Amino acid sequence: MTSTAAPTRAARPLARVLAQARFETAGLLRHGEQLLVSLVLPLLALLALVHVPYPDLSVGPWAGVERVDVVVPGVLALAVMSTAFTGQAILLGFERRWGVLRLLGTTPLGRGGLLLAKALSVLVVVAVQMTVLGAVGVALGWRPTPAGLAPAAVVVVLGVAAFALLAACLGGALRAEAVLALANLVWVLLAGAGGVLLPAGMLPGGLGAVVSLLPSAALGDGLRSALLDGAWDWPALCLLVLWAALAGLVARRLLRWSD
Repeated sequence: MTSTAAPTRAARPLARVLAQARFETAGLLRHGEQLLVSLVLPLLALLALVHVPYPDLSVGPWAGVERVDVVVPGVLALAVMSTAFTGQAILLGFERRWGVLRLLGTTPLGRGGLLLAKALSVLVVVAVQMTVLGAVGVALGWRPTPAGLAPAAVVVVLGVAAFALLAACLGGALRAEAVLALANLVWVLLAGAGGVLLPAGMLPGGLGAVVSLLPSAALGDGLRSALLDGAWDWPALCLLVLWAALAGLVARRLLRWSD
C-alpha cells in the first residue's frame, strides 16, 4: 500500500539558524570548562583587582577615579575575549576532529548558517557575562557612565567579531591538542600583558606601543573610554574592524571542516 503522507519540508533558513544557535548556546552554558574560562575566571579577576592595591591606579589619567570604575571595563573585555576567542577556538578544534563540522556543513543549515549560529550563541553568552559581571561590579560600587552604554555595546559586538574570527583561524587550522594549548596560552598572555585588564600605556617602554596595536588592547581601551568617560574611542573601534577584516580573510583560507 502506497503511503500518501506529504514529504517533510526543511525549515526556513532563519528558523534553522535560530534552532542551531539555541543548541550552541545551551552547550556553551552547560560546559564546565567553558564556564570556568568565560565567567569564573573573569569574576575572580574582578574581585582580586578591586580588593588588591596592585597595580596602583590612583595616578595618571585615573587620579581621583574609583578603582572599581577602572577595573570593571577591563574585566568585561577579558570576558568577551574568553568566550569569543578561547572558548570558540577550542570548541572548533574538537568539533573538527569529531566530524561535527563536516556533518553539520552537509545539512540544510549549511556552513554559512552554522557559523552565523555560532556567532549568535557567542553574543548570547557574552550578554549573560555582561549581566553577571556588571551586577557584581555594581554591588562592589561600580557606577558606569550612562552615556557610555551605547558605545560600549558597539565595542563588545566588534570585539566578539574580531576574536571569533581569530578563533576560527586557530581552531580551524591546527590539531585539537595544539588549539587547546595555544588558546589557553594566548588567553594568559593577553590577560596579563595584552592591554585587556589594564591599558597598554602602563607597560614599560616600546612594549606598550606594540601591545596597543592588538585587538585585546583595542577592546579594553574602547570599553574604558565608553564606561568611564561616555566617549566613542574611534581609534579602538577602527582597530577592531581592521582585525576582524584581516582575521576573516585568513579564516577563509585556513578554516578546515575536517581533519
